Amino acid sequence: MTLQKRSYAQGHFELRIDGHATTAYLKSVEGGFSKVSVVDEPIGPHNERIKHSSTVEIDPISIEFGISGAKDILKWIQKSWRKQHMRYSGQITHADFNLHPTFEHEMMDCLITETAFPTLDGSSKEAGFLKCKIQPERTKYRTLPPSESKIKSDLGRKQKSWLPSNFRFTIDGIDDMQYTNKLDGFTVKQGIKKFYTGEDRFPTIEPTKIEFPNLSGTIALAYADKLFKWHEEMVMKGGKDHRLQKSGAIEFLSPDLKQTLFTINLFEIGIANVTIDKSTANTDSIKRVKFELYVGRMDIDGSLGLE
Repeated sequence: MTLQKRSYAQGHFELRIDGHATTAYLKSVEGGFSKVSVVDEPIGPHNERIKHSSTVEIDPISIEFGISGAKDILKWIQKSWRKQHMRYSGQITHADFNLHPTFEHEMMDCLITETAFPTLDGSSKEAGFLKCKIQPERTKYRTLPPSESKIKSDLGRKQKSWLPSNFRFTIDGIDDMQYTNKLDGFTVKQGIKKFYTGEDRFPTIEPTKIEFPNLSGTIALAYADKLFKWHEEMVMKGGKDHRLQKSGAIEFLSPDLKQTLFTINLFEIGIANVTIDKSTANTDSIKRVKFELYVGRMDIDGSLGLE
């Protein structure tokens, strides 16, 4: 008689960072396993080759999570952007259909290497999620023995989903930018350097530079007068960048639009491009202006989301 094991449920898992379970809705987790580089080299005079393993590295762990309840991860991102690099450890616990833990994947001394924000669109009706890539220095995993304990997998049902339409974009001195209807998704990247030393199997990772991306979006032509004036002064007339650069903010708002969950403060903003979207005959859609801005530095702040 053949005994069959019951498959594990793909949708049942839990993330803990330094022993604390995340209170955010965790949509997906992947990666975090080791891979080896294979060397293929010739030996001797007889046209023979051998293969053997060389350096080993760990794939980054990618997580996608809801903004509501994500204060611990947001604080981690905040410290990374401020170059106060903190290394955290954690674990991903996978469970069966009854939520009993079955497999544990630990990650040690991790750094955040990427933070991706979704497209912010005033017409969006679907829930929005943040994406992060986490690079561990070491990992280990094990199959867990049968247990009566259960993971907590119902957080998403208890939370109000954050919508990408709940945002406000502002630039100092250009009041009408609050009427921006769309900001394209953007990703902040933290560079890392891997050092292989001695007989260590895995490399040590150290943070390097932070790359803040350009921002692009659209606004109705009716509200773009000051935007065009800024473009004229900075691009067409060639004004000095440091005198014409501005500050601004992207506010992530609560579902009722009355409170700010957290804010991305923007510094050293300059305008790179501005253009009117394609005009088509016999259409009644709002005429919009597409803009692209460069940003020297970003910082996360917030009285609600980071408390």
